[in-house]
This record gives sequence, C-alpha cells and structure tokens, in this order.
Amino acid sequence: MRKQLLTAVLGFGLAVGWTTGTLAADASAGKTAYEKSCAGCHGADGKGNPAMIKAMGEKGLNIVTKDVQAKKDDELLKTIVEGQGKMPASGKNLSQQEQKDVLSYMRSLAK
Repeated sequence: MRKQLLTAVLGFGLAVGWTTGTLAADASAGKTAYEKSCAGCHGADGKGNPAMIKAMGEKGLNIVTKDVQAKKDDELLKTIVEGQGKMPASGKNLSQQEQKDVLSYMRSLAK
C-alpha cells in the first residue's frame, strides 16, 4: 500500500511538473543547448571565446566571474531570453526548459 501511494504521488508530481513547466533544470541537458547557442561567444568553459572578445571588443563574455554568478536566476534568465548589449536574444531559439537548463549549466561552470 505504501509503495502504491508513493508511486501515485510521484506520478502526480511529474504530471503536474510537465504541465506547469516546473520541472527542475538539468545542467547536462543545458550543456547541449549552451554549446549550440552560447559557446561561440562565451567559450566552452564560460570564460569567453578569445577570438570573439577581440572581434567584438567585449570583455563581458566571461560568465563564470563572481559578478555574473552573483546575479539572481531571474536576472540571468532575462538576459538569456531578451539578450543584452551585443548579445542576441535566445528566447525564440530556446524553450523555457532549455533556458533553465542553460542557466543550470552556466552555474555549474563556475564550480
């Protein structure tokens, strides 16, 4: 009985998560989206692609700095979705789940 109840609760929780979009972010899934959409400028390690830093004259491509990592998730998600400065918006290219996954992966790069 206890096992059946646990299975039902977990199943319900997953169903609610899928329909409301509240599933946890997945850094490993975020890596794939990051490599596709972000690494060209921010580099595979998050420290900035040296060629893009030179070409764009941008020093802010390093996303593993304490300043960037100190920002709240909603602020970083807004930047991912809407873009900032020379950074293009990714809101149309990445689903909401992919955006959360990319943020989770970005956070993991600083560890």
